Amino acid sequence: MTISSAAPSTDVEPKLAIVTGGSSGIGAELAISLAKNGWDVAITYAGNEQGAIDVTQAIESAGQRSFYQRCDVGYSAQVNDFVGAVVKHFDMVPNLLVNNAGCQTWAPFLELQEDDWDRVIRTNLKGCFLFSQAVARVMVADKRGGAIVNIGSGCNKEPFPNLVDYTASKGGMEMLTRSAAIELGKYGIRVNCVAPGGIEIERTRLEAPDYADTWGEIAPLGRVGYPDDIYNAVDFFASASSSFVTGQTIWVDGGVFTAPNWPYKQDYVAKY
Repeated sequence: MTISSAAPSTDVEPKLAIVTGGSSGIGAELAISLAKNGWDVAITYAGNEQGAIDVTQAIESAGQRSFYQRCDVGYSAQVNDFVGAVVKHFDMVPNLLVNNAGCQTWAPFLELQEDDWDRVIRTNLKGCFLFSQAVARVMVADKRGGAIVNIGSGCNKEPFPNLVDYTASKGGMEMLTRSAAIELGKYGIRVNCVAPGGIEIERTRLEAPDYADTWGEIAPLGRVGYPDDIYNAVDFFASASSSFVTGQTIWVDGGVFTAPNWPYKQDYVAKY
């Protein structure tokens, strides 16, 4: 099912983004922010169709065209069908792919089930590969280049407790970003990664009422992150401002995963 609105603004060349997992959370926030900044946006969803409808309506309210379709990002047939439908619907090739779709399993290493491992790796890592490959193919044929931005995590760098499969998938995404950047550079396609730390959204507030204070307390910048912080990094990678930047990761974490496990934390506080 699709929803579309009037033609986009004509003062600049139309911009088209695909955001996977765009029906809720960070994906929804990114899709709506892109629309507010002049992008037409197509989103995938896995099970939350109402969320997808709400997001596409918000995209239209921003004056941009929208598209949504159910797609399990871990299966090539569904991915290829989605990309083909997007190109047909908008009559153009996307300029930007944001690989955001993901899931996780909370389980100790010794208790993690094989089915959960397979589901997380298939969604987070294989899905990133399949969508990047499918979109890169149409970008190459279009000969205009483009940008791929993978949404990683702090566990690109540091292992998270009880998130074995999630950590492995995001670590793999880090190397996939670099490998794809090297091979796709000759086609004018830049591939980068945005790795968020503690970001306050509705889900994290529900999971932990003290989420903002907890993450803000350990961040060198002294606050929790917000969806706009992630969008700003995605926007940089999508824009001409990063035309000579590829294969890189920006840590949007307030410094949390840069700060070492230093026992004398007061040494980081300026003394006057």
